[in-house]
Amino acid sequence: MADQARFKAAYPFQDDVLALPVADRDVAASWYGEKFAMTEVERKEDPYPTVIMERDGARMGFSENGGDSSNDGGAILVDDAARMKEELESQGVDTGNWRIDERDGKKYQVFFVVAPDGLCFYFHQLLNAD
Repeated sequence: MADQARFKAAYPFQDDVLALPVADRDVAASWYGEKFAMTEVERKEDPYPTVIMERDGARMGFSENGGDSSNDGGAILVDDAARMKEELESQGVDTGNWRIDERDGKKYQVFFVVAPDGLCFYFHQLLNAD
């Protein structure tokens, strides 16, 4: 995996990055495993059927909790945004809005992915300060 970008952390847009809403956790596990190179590490039944996926120690969960996936997603901090974008595109994932954002005096190289389940992901890399 040395040629892959690394996930450094994952944060939720809404409440819980370990309970992102999906219609079918098995479909989610398959897609995120194939496209985001995540590995399944846990399954839960309570309070809702959920699969926990991981890449480089960063975890996200996909849960059949009845939530609206089109209004949720996560922010994924990566070590190399350009390499991550290339990696995803090589897997047939559409990426968009390649840009630099500024928050709290820090600059981030960013892009977005909207997964087939409707979840939106904000991939971002902290750029070195000048």
